[in-house]
Amino acid sequence: MGDLAETVIMVTGASRGIGKGIALGLGEAGATVYVTGRSTDTNREQLGGTIDETAAQVTQLGGAGVAVQCDHRIDSEVAAAFERIVREVGRLDVLVNNAFASPDQRVQWGGEPFWEIPASLWDDVITVGLRSHFVASRHAVRIMLEQGGGLILNVGSRYSLEGKTSASPVILPYSVGKAGVHRLTADMAVELQDRGITVIEILPPATRTEGVVARADTFGDISTWHSAMFTGKVLAAFLAGGDAASKSGSTLRIVDLAVEFDITDTPNS
Repeated sequence: MGDLAETVIMVTGASRGIGKGIALGLGEAGATVYVTGRSTDTNREQLGGTIDETAAQVTQLGGAGVAVQCDHRIDSEVAAAFERIVREVGRLDVLVNNAFASPDQRVQWGGEPFWEIPASLWDDVITVGLRSHFVASRHAVRIMLEQGGGLILNVGSRYSLEGKTSASPVILPYSVGKAGVHRLTADMAVELQDRGITVIEILPPATRTEGVVARADTFGDISTWHSAMFTGKVLAAFLAGGDAASKSGSTLRIVDLAVEFDITDTPNS
């Protein structure tokens, strides 16, 4: 039995990357984790990783993983995912908004000026990386208000605070989208004040996701970067700590929480 054995969580965009790492870390603590995404065992993407694999690994680690195929661009599929949670377990304690339509890392971190990138890239990044958080939160809040409380975690980025710099050549839609996640978190927390629902933005550290590893030449030395599951382990400790409600509207860095809960990463995991 883990510290989160009675906790029901949805992690969006958990086929791979940080979303998968979050799901696994929470599953290791015993949580029931609904993992959403487009990639399934019969519908794989080039980078690999599927919701089926993530859900199976959550269960192997001691939690209960449930795969839910969902394209977060399609509102009806998002609604169906939340309806399924209500139908199957009747509650939702935590929503982790992580879904993101990441372009190839060479594009995302290539530093192309905004007038040379296609408008469709803006649509992909903002629709999945920001709008989907708003849509998922609407559904989650309705469930959480009915049950008397809950927690929403929005996965942000340091670029939500500092924006684009000459030393950090991230494409403009990425920094703008993450700034929107930052504002979404703060404003939702205000509207949900005194309603028992906490909203927090988390900032993962530099992470060796599948996309990063596949394009390691874009980043140089990534040996000191963290594993994806590091963020999940830290969040599990944070949730089990029971102090999340006091931090509604805040932006929390995973590395700071790791120090607070004395969690270290496994090199090259």
